[in-house]
Amino acid sequence: MAKYTVETYYTCTFKVKHYLDDISNNQLDQLEKRDDGDYEILDVKFDKRNTKNNEKNTDKVEVKINDSHDNVSNKNQTTVNKNIVLNNAFKEKITKRFSMPDRRKGYIQKATIGDHKVYLHTGEYEDGKIGEIFIDTSKEGELVKALMNNFAIAVSLGLQYGVPLDEFVNAFIGTKFEPSGKVQGNDRILSASSILDYIFRELAISYLSREDLAHTPSIAQKESAEPNDPNNDEQNQFIKLVKDITSKGFVRNNYREKLVDLSDIKLNLKGKKK
Repeated sequence: MAKYTVETYYTCTFKVKHYLDDISNNQLDQLEKRDDGDYEILDVKFDKRNTKNNEKNTDKVEVKINDSHDNVSNKNQTTVNKNIVLNNAFKEKITKRFSMPDRRKGYIQKATIGDHKVYLHTGEYEDGKIGEIFIDTSKEGELVKALMNNFAIAVSLGLQYGVPLDEFVNAFIGTKFEPSGKVQGNDRILSASSILDYIFRELAISYLSREDLAHTPSIAQKESAEPNDPNNDEQNQFIKLVKDITSKGFVRNNYREKLVDLSDIKLNLKGKKK
């Protein structure tokens, strides 16, 4: 047996349509007894709600709700409108393609897997996020080259439609097919089980900082900046400038390490301050 009983009271206004061939007082008096009319609900008002505990030694509790049907309808309509807006925004986000800028940053990585040369080209958005890749191979037939080129286009479209790079990395890391074996020309990857394994291992290291996929440790210097160091603001400002003009994948997120190579630029920038 249920523990509670809920009684809800409504006031309903409705309209009934009857279609008559003739109008007379007798027919009008009989309209209320007929059940062949067309009913149309005009308004429903929510009056009150009573809740009752079915257990013994309990009193009946009356809960009055003052919201009229109009207020309830307005609230429901507002909720529906919000859901529609959110659904449309969600669909637009999924189906919208974020095209690459006409002039973009990126890098080219050459490596050799076995006796096969592989060139990986990347393109980045202004914030350094990867948005496209191109794959060139040597000693491969036209069929393999066409497949690799179209595979790169498919991955690029996925990235531009919002597919996280993590998804591609998890899908293709560890794939096995020839060519495979020792990798030359890449300072972080020493071997690969396939071209795809190499490519997405390289992308994960360069753009996702996945050091667990690298075979050699990073040579970046771990700097622990002091919070009260007066040079922190100046150095952070300069690092921001380096990020704006440098490929994120090329430096592999090691901007502070690259500051050594750009020390002359830093001195010139400091000299121009007034």
